[in-house]
Amino acid sequence: MHSVNAPSPRAPRGRAARLAVPAAVFAAVAGAFAYVGTVDPNEPGHYPVCPLLHLTGLYCPGCGGLRSAHAVVHGDLLAALQANAPAVVGYAGCAVLWTVWVIRAARGGPPPRIDPPPVLLWSLGALMLTFTVVRNLPFGGWLHP
Repeated sequence: MHSVNAPSPRAPRGRAARLAVPAAVFAAVAGAFAYVGTVDPNEPGHYPVCPLLHLTGLYCPGCGGLRSAHAVVHGDLLAALQANAPAVVGYAGCAVLWTVWVIRAARGGPPPRIDPPPVLLWSLGALMLTFTVVRNLPFGGWLHP
């Protein structure tokens, strides 16, 4: 039984409370990008080596992601795209999704729901597989991080 003075579980929250989680996510991501921007992944010894690259000499789809993030922090979009173009697209997509989340939270709406159709997921998977294969072929050297 609920107390008369207790707020209902669906009581409207203030704007600051609604924006707390998106703000915390922003702080965590900004902190991670600030660290990668400060500690250069182009210099050996700062980050672990990709296990797939280390064991096989093959680039995984994430290889170059830290270098890409470092370049984004320093405003070098061309270097970021060269290091790992799909990562840059992912950063931009996450920034757009976060912005939509903040706008909806500020207006009192629910967070955006991510429910992509299976064909989109399969297409993204095929695109990433193609990217990974091509970057490891002799003519795909331009995709090396």
